[in-house]
Parts: sequence; C-alpha cells; structure tokens
Amino acid sequence: MNRNFLVVDPEENMPTLRGLASPVRARMLKLLHVEGPMNVNDIARVLSLPQSTVSSNLQILEEGGLVRCETVKARKGNQKICHSTFDEILVLFKETLPPKADNTIEVVMPLGLYTACNTEAPCGLCSVEGIIGLLDVPDYFLDPDRMKASLLWFGRGYVEYQFPNNAKLAGSGIDSIEFSMELSSEVPGTSTNWPSDITLWLNGTEVGTWTSPGDFGDKRGVYTPSWWKLKGSQYGMLKTWSVNGKGTFIDGMKISNVTIDTLDLASHHSIRMRIGIREGAKHPGGVNIFGRGFGNYDQDIVMRINMKR
Repeated sequence: MNRNFLVVDPEENMPTLRGLASPVRARMLKLLHVEGPMNVNDIARVLSLPQSTVSSNLQILEEGGLVRCETVKARKGNQKICHSTFDEILVLFKETLPPKADNTIEVVMPLGLYTACNTEAPCGLCSVEGIIGLLDVPDYFLDPDRMKASLLWFGRGYVEYQFPNNAKLAGSGIDSIEFSMELSSEVPGTSTNWPSDITLWLNGTEVGTWTSPGDFGDKRGVYTPSWWKLKGSQYGMLKTWSVNGKGTFIDGMKISNVTIDTLDLASHHSIRMRIGIREGAKHPGGVNIFGRGFGNYDQDIVMRINMKR
C-alpha cells in the first residue's frame, strides 16, 4: 500500500494553502482523486462549471503543487490532462523547541503523524482510549484518527515521518543528529524470544539496524492503559540512533559507517525518518512503536539536532 502524502507547513507553503482555500478547487481535487486523470472539458462538465473557471483554478492548483497537468494529442489538436498529485494533505503545526543552551534543537513528533506508510499484517493502531479502526487491515493506517495513535505495530513495511530541518533554517551546520523511540518486535501475542531487525533510514539513506530480542508482555507497561489486554505487547526498549562525523551508533555502539556528511542534511529543508523492516531482513520479526501513553517511556518520537557552534 503506497500513498502520496503532503505535509503543509502553514508558515512556508502559502501557494499550497491558497490552492486549498476554495470550495471550487476542493471539489476539483476530490473529483480527480476519486475519478483519476481527467481533461478540462470533463471536469467542467461533471462539476457544471464554465471551462474558464476550471482553467483559472487549475492554474492555482498547479502553482501549489496540488495537481499535475500534461498536454497530450487528441482527435482534434491537443488536450490538457490533469492528475491529482497527493492522496492526503496534512496541515501540520510542528512541535518545535528552541535551541537549548548546549546548542541542541529538539523536536517531538506525535506517533500518528507519519507522512508515508506501507504496512502489512499483523498490524494495527491504538490511542490511549481504544483501538483505531480494525486490526490487521493496513488501510486503517490512513484513518484520520491515526493522529491520536499512541501505539502502532506491523509485521512488514515502514512508517515515515517528516521533521523540520531547523539547523538549516538557523543557518547552522550539524555536528550530529539522533532519533529516540521505544520499540519491540511484533508477534501475535507476545514472545521474549522473537528477534526482529528494525532499520532506520534518513532521507532515503539506510543508516543502521537494531535487532530487537522480542515482544514483551510479561507485565503491564508503566504507562500502558488498563483496558489494553495483558496478552498484547506491553512495552519496548528505548533505543537511540545517533549519526555523527564518525558513523552511526545505537546507544553508543557503532553499527555502520554512515556519517553526518554522508547524509548531506544541509541540502534538505526537511529530514525524513523512516522506521521499519528492510526487505530481505535476516530476522523480519515486525515492530511495535510505543508513543506517549503506552509502554515504559512516556514519550513520542524525539529528534535531536546538535548544531555546530
């Protein structure tokens, strides 16, 4: 299941917001999303709009990157075919903290605010109040209520988050970057002996893999809600991937030669962090990701950027 997501920062993406700020353009986007590519005449006919209105609004949608139009040959001359660019659009106010005294920027990303996903059963999501959607149905990873997720799991695939590159915005170089989250393997029920190779990617570069020893259910997680069944995954291990000038480390142990220079973060306005099970993994044992309100650590996914002084 591959879907195209767009995260809109309301402070930076004004052309995109302008494209969304019209009932007519919203109807056009919905039509293209449901029906697929259409030409200008068909859009005008289905929506009962003048062709001139459709054309002028398509130009605004193109400027905002919300549609893609191409000119193709028709029976008589040429015609413009319009495609919907994104399946889902999120307007996101990122929770960003200012630099600390030690020149560190910290960003906390809620567990459900992933911007791309491709998951396989067994899978599911929970908020602190209850299960979101249906279990073992990957399509529910697109449910709007996923924004409330405090626990998610899947057997194969990944979820990806888009973080702001605040060091670039501040005009500073990066000494190191790290991501911290609570993780375990995923097996129906639980098993302390169920290894799983959990991999992290940054901006498309695989930086390193941690092998989780199991899926833990011997006791209730410190923050796991009382309604969550005891035979389900209860807690994980807090793991931190760190990339600096010498390589990539997990909890201080070097696992790969990918360095901060390899990532070339200065050329990117955002930092895409993907976590999941790599194709061909030796131990494809799934993953549980615990967020605030579940597990033993009351936190979501944390990114820390240590800037150059």
